Amino acid sequence: MGVLQPIGATRAPLPTGIMPNIASILKSEIARVARRETRAETRHLKKAVATYRSEIAALKRRAQALEQQLRRLGRRAPAAAAGREDGAEPDGFRFSAKGLASHRKRLGLSAHDCGLLLGASGQSVYKWEEGKARPRAKNMPAIAALRAMGKKEAAARLAALR
Repeated sequence: MGVLQPIGATRAPLPTGIMPNIASILKSEIARVARRETRAETRHLKKAVATYRSEIAALKRRAQALEQQLRRLGRRAPAAAAGREDGAEPDGFRFSAKGLASHRKRLGLSAHDCGLLLGASGQSVYKWEEGKARPRAKNMPAIAALRAMGKKEAAARLAALR
């Protein structure tokens, strides 16, 4: 009678004088089958992990592209929003920072005096002239009226305000 081998084992036959230890053979066979089963189960998981990683990378690229687009739109929006925020400008009046500065100098007014006539502070007038801020809608009619004023009228109104 020959030596019995576990199912699926490809062991070389043992020499005829040595008795095989059944416990060690069973242990090695169980370990081999367990490794094979584990490999079969984890193969699907590895594929899923690879798929998830590629999807995550694609989502990151898309998020980055959207953030760049948002930043580009954000840079354009303040200028457009400032025009809408002021509301409709009276009688087609368009505010020009350079125009306000030159007209104020033409009238011989300081920024503080110009602010008194417009109902704003001198600092606001400086910021409007520098283009760092835009006048609010409530100041626009006063700016339009200031453009229509001459030097004498501006001095008279300023004297009345003081």
